[in-house]
Amino acid sequence: MNKNNILPPEEIEAQQAYIARMRRDNDAYLAEHGTRRGAFVLTFGCQQNEADSEKLAGLSEAMGYTVVDCPEAADLIVVNTCAIREHAEQKALSIVGQYKHLKTKNPSLVIAVCGCMVTQEHRKDDIKFRYPYVDFVFGTSSIHRFPQLLCEKLAKGKRLYCPEETEYLVAEGLPIRRESSYRAWVSIMYGCNNFCSYCIVPYVRGRERSREMGPIVEEVRELVAKGYKDITLLGQNVNSYGKDSGYPYDFADLLAELDKIEGDFYLRFMTSHPKDASRKLIDVMAASEHIARHFHLPMQSGSDKILKAMNRHYDTARYLDIVSYMREKMPDVTITSDIIVGFPGESEEDFEGTLNMLRTVGFDMLYSFIYSPRKGTPAAEMEQVPREIQNARFDRLLALQGEIAKAKNQPLVGKPLRVLCDGVSKNNPALYSGRTEGNKIAFFEGAPEDTGKFVDFVADRADAFAFYGKKI
Repeated sequence: MNKNNILPPEEIEAQQAYIARMRRDNDAYLAEHGTRRGAFVLTFGCQQNEADSEKLAGLSEAMGYTVVDCPEAADLIVVNTCAIREHAEQKALSIVGQYKHLKTKNPSLVIAVCGCMVTQEHRKDDIKFRYPYVDFVFGTSSIHRFPQLLCEKLAKGKRLYCPEETEYLVAEGLPIRRESSYRAWVSIMYGCNNFCSYCIVPYVRGRERSREMGPIVEEVRELVAKGYKDITLLGQNVNSYGKDSGYPYDFADLLAELDKIEGDFYLRFMTSHPKDASRKLIDVMAASEHIARHFHLPMQSGSDKILKAMNRHYDTARYLDIVSYMREKMPDVTITSDIIVGFPGESEEDFEGTLNMLRTVGFDMLYSFIYSPRKGTPAAEMEQVPREIQNARFDRLLALQGEIAKAKNQPLVGKPLRVLCDGVSKNNPALYSGRTEGNKIAFFEGAPEDTGKFVDFVADRADAFAFYGKKI
């Protein structure tokens, strides 16, 4: 095993040579045509996929492409896929299918499909046999090889199917083109060792491997210096950061070090696993200056029987103990969670246990999902709950959480809140929107200069999912 799971520098240097080759080719194209070739990156899935796509866009720019916002303007299309649910895969395949006509119009168009979905052999075969106009495919372990694959495709003209790496390693030093100038994702680790029985992630992203603390601190320091206000640390289970590589520090130590950086910013993280959520971590949060008082702690189910079947390695008592300590140390903390409804074998009693946990904990927000079987996971072979029962339970869960969330928000009406403005609301162009320290949405009358800045806000009303009010 490579020491500390870090990709050797010479591997990155080799990719730099391919980047330089593509840059020369695209510079020649610019000189001849007066415009640069365009690259379009489409992302499906989680924040980790978004962070990966920012690297793909950064690599595209380094190779001399202009990143464009529509596929029709592109000479290179990269579709970064998700495998967490069947619906995400089908949507990605549908979009890839729509690009066939673009290839017909522009035979020189290069189309690549990457990410979690194509790490699965049956999906790689789908692309190979059903989408012959896709030029190359690569998985999550090979993002750093993107320049090499593109060069080889253009040089040889053959379709390429990059095999998964023999070792999943961390590639430092890749260029990043960030989507926002004030919110940023920073990946601190990759992969997962937990093997929850419903989850495909360990099979498509490999085992856990953590970045060293130094490069993470430097990346965050640079972001703060550039004016970024909201920085989220990413990992499938950030609480186990460092354990895979034997570092003499853990996630709490990393947070404490990052909190020393001077500036006006929030530091967030996701996702946490309850089995690894330590009191040390909570103590660091409580004593910090920059770490947002928001803890996303996926519970998944309120039934110990179902948690065991999910292979989650904690029970409801352990979960409640974590919540209790959090609120003891940070009475104003916002707690959000994930819930899976209709997991195989879930009885009415099990589901009632989940509803009772919602009432006991009082989550500020839930990300809830109806269980979806994933091929290759143990849960897919278990006895499934009928869809109509899943749907009915899902509706009941949403109704109860709506009541809880609204009750949690009401006491904040009339009190000053700090909001990081995201600009004009997509849902209501007459208003601006932003997020509080607790990651709750706020709507207000704003101005263009507010975007990307903190504004003082007071709510005059609240519903389950947002505040409505005005700037102070």
